Amino acid sequence: MNGPAQRKIAETPTARQRRVWDRSAPRYDKQIAFFERVQFAGGREWLGARARGRVLEVAIGTGRNLPYYPVDTTVTGVELSRAMLDIARRRAADLGRTVDLREGDAEELPFAAASFDTVVCALSLCSIPRPARAIDEMKRVLVPGGRLLLLDHIGSTWPPIYAAQWLLERLTIRSAGEHLTRRQLPLVRTAGFTVVEAERSKAGTVERVHAVKPE
Repeated sequence: MNGPAQRKIAETPTARQRRVWDRSAPRYDKQIAFFERVQFAGGREWLGARARGRVLEVAIGTGRNLPYYPVDTTVTGVELSRAMLDIARRRAADLGRTVDLREGDAEELPFAAASFDTVVCALSLCSIPRPARAIDEMKRVLVPGGRLLLLDHIGSTWPPIYAAQWLLERLTIRSAGEHLTRRQLPLVRTAGFTVVEAERSKAGTVERVHAVKPE
C-alpha cells in the first residue's frame, strides 16, 4: 500500500498534528479572527497582562499573542509547524519585536529546567496529543514561583451544549485532532501547580487559568 493511506497509518499523533497545522497555516489567522471576537474576546490581552520576565509561549502558532506581551519581557516561542512559524516570524518583524522562535514539540520542550519565568499556552492544549505530558514539560521549564497562563476552549457546563460538543468532536478529533470537551484545569492541579485564577465564560466553554509552580 502506497500514498496517503500508508502515510496516515505510519505517522505518529505528533506528526499528524504537524501535518494538520502546516496545511491550515495560510488560512489560520482569517479563521480564528471571528472566534477571537465572539468566543475568546479579551483572552490574549488577559494573558499578556500577566506575563512577566522570560516568557515561553508553547505552540505559539502564527504569533497572535505577540502584540500583547509587555515590552520589558523577553519572548521565546516554540511551535510544531514550520508553516506557522514562518508567519510568526513575519508578525514579529512587523511589530519590530525580537522573538526567539524555534521548531519543537510541546511534549518534549527543547529547553533546560527552570529556564522561564512565565509559560503561556493559548488555544492549543485542545489538540496536543498528550496534554498532561505537555503541562508537565511546562512545569519543568518554569522557575520555582513561575507563572503558567492558559487560554482554551473546554467542555461546557451546560449539558445540551456539552452533548453537542461531544458529537462534533467525533468529527474534529478524526479530521484535525481537536478535542472540544477536554478541560485543562484538572491536569494543571494534578501536575502540582497552585491555581491563582480560574475563570470560565461562554456557557463554560472558555477557560482562563493562571497557576504558579510551587517554590
